[in-house]
Amino acid sequence: MEDQIHENEHDNATETDDMEDSQAQVIDEQLTPETESDANSEFQSKLDELEKQVQVNLEGWQRSRAEFTNYRRRTQQELAESKDRGALDAVAKMLPIIDDFERALNNIPQELQDHPWMNGTALILKNMHKLLDDYKIEELDPVGEDFNPNFHEAIGTDDSSDYDSGIVTTTLQKGYKSGERILRPALVRVAN
Repeated sequence: MEDQIHENEHDNATETDDMEDSQAQVIDEQLTPETESDANSEFQSKLDELEKQVQVNLEGWQRSRAEFTNYRRRTQQELAESKDRGALDAVAKMLPIIDDFERALNNIPQELQDHPWMNGTALILKNMHKLLDDYKIEELDPVGEDFNPNFHEAIGTDDSSDYDSGIVTTTLQKGYKSGERILRPALVRVAN
């Protein structure tokens, strides 16, 4: 029985080898120069199609990468602007304190002019002005300039022979700006 199994296996292997040989012969017979040329052109067209797909995918990837780079740059810029806005808002809340220090130092009695406490207070004001400089904050004291509603807030008019109509005659409270952003408009009186 075992011999019969080995014999069947040998017959099956022989049949498989014969089938493979006949298929190879059929393929060889089919690969004439014409069919070989057709196969090459079909292969070339498939290759061209795949190269086009690769190019489309590459362009899409490059576009996505550029969009992401722009997005990252834009968000970093927005974050920096947001931090600057927050810092300027905090400084803007200190402006009334600076005004109070300036008023106090402008009205020191004569006997206290050289007092060490006054010198310390003047130093505090100097440090606050340095903070304004660090943030590139400019004072708006527009006496003699044309009234500009974007930078000034008029709270009254004056009859003046020194200034033409529409010119700021008095600054009641200095304004402040940083770049084009107005932190506080100057309170002024205008000649009519």
